[in-house]
Amino acid sequence: MNSISFDFDNIADVTDFYRQFCHKFAIDMEFGNNLDALWDALTGMIDLPVRVTLRHLEMHADPHQFDRVVAVMREAEEATAGKFSLRSR
Repeated sequence: MNSISFDFDNIADVTDFYRQFCHKFAIDMEFGNNLDALWDALTGMIDLPVRVTLRHLEMHADPHQFDRVVAVMREAEEATAGKFSLRSR
């Protein structure tokens, strides 16, 4: 299983998260920078299985701006029967 980590000490906001997401998953096409695009990527564009770790999210200056992003990731975890796996540290 591949592992990808996002360190929220180095993520300013949701737009920056999407930028890093595209970079880490080598998504070259035009990415919509929205929750629908994130869902499409998690459930059909990226190579599975993969474990994503969210580091320092709780310590971010405004962690609640990422609530919907995390919710979509949790839904994708369920929809892929765990082939996409999410954890926080």
